[in-house]
Amino acid sequence: MAADDPRGGRLHDGFVPGRWPIDAYGAGGFRFADMSHRGSILALPSGIHAWDPATPADLTLAAFVPALREAEAMELLLVGVGADLVLLPEEVMWGLRERGLRVEVMQTGAAARTFTILLGERRRVGAALLAVP
Repeated sequence: MAADDPRGGRLHDGFVPGRWPIDAYGAGGFRFADMSHRGSILALPSGIHAWDPATPADLTLAAFVPALREAEAMELLLVGVGADLVLLPEEVMWGLRERGLRVEVMQTGAAARTFTILLGERRRVGAALLAVP
């Protein structure tokens, strides 16, 4: 259920169905679908989901289980690791690739922008985005 956001727009309860571009990021969250969300998100073929990881250290293979469930519907998963570029642990990268996901790691801002561009090109893309301050 959505509620009013004091800064304008709408807040959501953790899931917004459909494919939505990322309109803005920063201040600890994201704007999309005329809504705002504080915290990290997964933008998957099924919709945009609230995502628990808050730091690159939280990016375990288990954190990507929702994305793995939709791997067949994506040709690429962009992973935004925050304000600074940090590589995923090798076991996480290999675990995702072995399960059929092509993964590109970049700063969250670059990942959000790239996701929106590829989505506009109707590409089968997903994004796992850590919130940045």
